[in-house]
Formats: sequence, C-alpha cells, structure tokens
Amino acid sequence: MHLAAGRAALFPAPLVLTLALLLSTPLWVAQVGLYQYLALEIMIWMMFALGFNLLLGFTGLPSFGHGAYFGIGAYAFGLLQLRVWPNLWFDLVGAVLVATALGALVALFISHKRGIYYALLTIAFGQVFWFIANKWHSVTGGEDGLLNIKRLPADFGFVSFSLASNDALFYFGLAAFALVLVGLWRLVHSPLGRVLSAIKQNETRAAFVGYNVWLYKWLAFTLSAGVAGLAGALFAMAQQSAYPNVMSLHNSGFVVMMVLIGGGLVSFWGPVIGATFFILARDLLGVYTETWLLWYGLLFMALVIFKPDGIAGIWQGWMARWRRRPPGAAGTVSTAMLAAAARGGADEAV
Repeated sequence: MHLAAGRAALFPAPLVLTLALLLSTPLWVAQVGLYQYLALEIMIWMMFALGFNLLLGFTGLPSFGHGAYFGIGAYAFGLLQLRVWPNLWFDLVGAVLVATALGALVALFISHKRGIYYALLTIAFGQVFWFIANKWHSVTGGEDGLLNIKRLPADFGFVSFSLASNDALFYFGLAAFALVLVGLWRLVHSPLGRVLSAIKQNETRAAFVGYNVWLYKWLAFTLSAGVAGLAGALFAMAQQSAYPNVMSLHNSGFVVMMVLIGGGLVSFWGPVIGATFFILARDLLGVYTETWLLWYGLLFMALVIFKPDGIAGIWQGWMARWRRRPPGAAGTVSTAMLAAAARGGADEAV
C-alpha cells in the first residue's frame, strides 16, 4: 500500500492525463482544424509557465521580467550553434547553463528585497537584457535577431533522429517537458518545496524558525531561470530564430497572465491550463479580430476581479461543493419535488 501511494505521488492523475493528451495530439489535432506546431508551442509555453510558477505561485516572488531568461535561452542556443559547436546536446545544455548562471547572478542582487521592490528590480534587469539583445548587433543581430538556427539531429551515438519536422521536434520537446514536469512536481512536494511555501506564507516567520530565506529565494529564482532557458532554447529550435521580442516586457507579461488566469497561485496545474487557454485564445480569437488581446485582457480582468483563483480555483470550488454534498442529496431533492408536484395536482383536482 505504501508503494502504491508513492507511485501515486510520483505520477498523479493530472500529470499522466497531461502527458497522454499531448502525446495523442498528432492523432487528432488536424481533425479539429488546428496544426501540430500549435501543440508544440503550447507545450513550450507550459514549460515556461511551470518554471515561472515555481517563483510566483510557490515562493510568492513576483518576477515581471522573466521573459529575459526565456530569451537568453533562445539566444544562447543560437549563438552556441552558430559560433561554437553545432551539436544539439552541447547547445541545449549550454543554453540552460547560461540562463541559469545569469538568473543566479540577478538573484544575488534582488533576493534581499521583497514585494514591489523585488518586482521592480526584476523588470529593471529584464529590460537590461532586452536592451543588450536589441543593440549588440555584432553578437545578437540586433532587431533582425539570430537567423538560420537549425533543428540539429538528436544523436545518441548508436542512433540519430532528425528533428526537422514539427512532429519529430514535438516528440523531442515532449520528452524534455515530461522531465521538467515530473521534476518540478517532485520539487514542490519535497522538503525544499515546503520551505518555499513557508516563505510565501510569511517570510519573516520562515527566517525566525531558522531558514536562510535569502538562499532559498536565490535558489528558487535560479531554478526558475534555468527552466525558462530550456523553454527558450526549444522555442529557438521551433522558430529557427531568436528575436529581441521574446525578451520584451510584454512577453514577460504573457507568462504572468497565463499563470494567473490558469490558477497557478492555488494549483500546480494552473500554468498548464493557463498556457493552453492563452495560446488557443490567441489563435482562435485572432481569426475573427486583430484586437484579440483586448478581449483576452478584458476576460483576464474580469477573472482576476471576480475569480482571482483562476480556472483551477473555479474547478477546485466546484469539486469542494460536490464533496460537501450529503449522500443521497440528489434523491432527496427529487423525491421532495415529486411530492410537491403531486400535492399541486391534488389541489387542482379539488
């Protein structure tokens, strides 16, 4: 029984369902009028949002410049491929390490802050990275970005797989996404995850009981930047380019909107829901109007005002009401309604 419980904790039903649904997309996505690249893009943004939620949802740290690390991963992947060594594993791991290292460097300067001061510093550093990407033409290509980034084959030594097609890259990305998803799930349910939750609840109390709050905040930011870097590297592969736009402030705002509208503050699965909802809304609403972001913004405002826990919070509320429902309540209501109807019929007969 203990073993079964351990397996359930390692692979919860929503995790299995998410991976199974993504795995099945090549079988049905075209039949519903969508395209395989959309599933790849949603999965990349899911990864980015999950990493970001480690910071916002589980540690309570508002980073509004996190698109910078997504962009750093994209640029690092492209630069390593074009100027150092065009090897998939070297470029991918290098991109993650660069994003992680720069995230760790930024965290050194901001982890002693909290609240609005922490948020403003994340914006400031994010804008610094965006400015560098935009103006350092000899390295980043400036506004033109890095072009001709190739989808290098996944070489395992004894066998090599081409990632040139969207389907092949999707399955490769799905394997990376599965590792990140399981890793983050285990992390937030580990002792480290409980310390991060304690910091979110009350940073002063966490420090009072003996935790090095600065160190844990630094670690959360660093890990989150690393996940963002991996997502950015996969995005560069998917787009076969890297642009300053991916590091912009509005791109950072998109991931915040995904997490909040999905319910990342109350559920681990909120970013998964939010990323899916955002990308589908962008494409489906974009078919009918160029001002899709206006309507999405209005929906976002309404949800934050009236249902601040997001879509996952709404679902949790429904499930909680269902569980509180007394056994046989449906039958009792139906019987009472039938009795009332019968009495009404008898009164009319009299």
